[in-house]
Amino acid sequence: MKYAMFESGGKQYIARQGETVEVDHLPLNVGVKAEFKTILLVSDGSTVKIGTPFVEGASVSAKVVGQVRAPKVIVFKYIPKERYRRKKGHRQQYTRVEIQDVLFPGEEPTKAERIDDAPAGAVAEKEPAVRQPASKSKTAKKTSVKKAKSTSKSTTKKSTGKKTASKKSVEKE
Repeated sequence: MKYAMFESGGKQYIARQGETVEVDHLPLNVGVKAEFKTILLVSDGSTVKIGTPFVEGASVSAKVVGQVRAPKVIVFKYIPKERYRRKKGHRQQYTRVEIQDVLFPGEEPTKAERIDDAPAGAVAEKEPAVRQPASKSKTAKKTSVKKAKSTSKSTTKKSTGKKTASKKSVEKE
């Protein structure tokens, strides 16, 4: 049985034909063919080729089965006696791929695999997120509130601390 060790997203995975592997998130649509070229080791059961650092010409072809998310991990920061508590959650995103073929250096993919190739333009490209400026963002609201508070303080009269005559006459009686 052929297998390979490949690298994706800074992590190493073992690929066997027909198995599914969850790799770090790849910006690909479901059903698209993915090909991994950074192969560290290739074996067919009798021969083993180890790369220095990669095996030249070897590749692993896979099909994207789905985009999945791991279970939620709770991150809780706590400092005793300081009233400091922060609770955050995190869900890691993964791409589940089904390994279709492990190719040795110099091998050609079979005709059946060439038919399964994804149509052109099926890969979802990451476009830079363009944010439209809001009429008033949160920071703009905060600064306008601060300005309003500072102006209201300057216009109010400060008390002089003197007692009025009516209070003195009430105290004497």
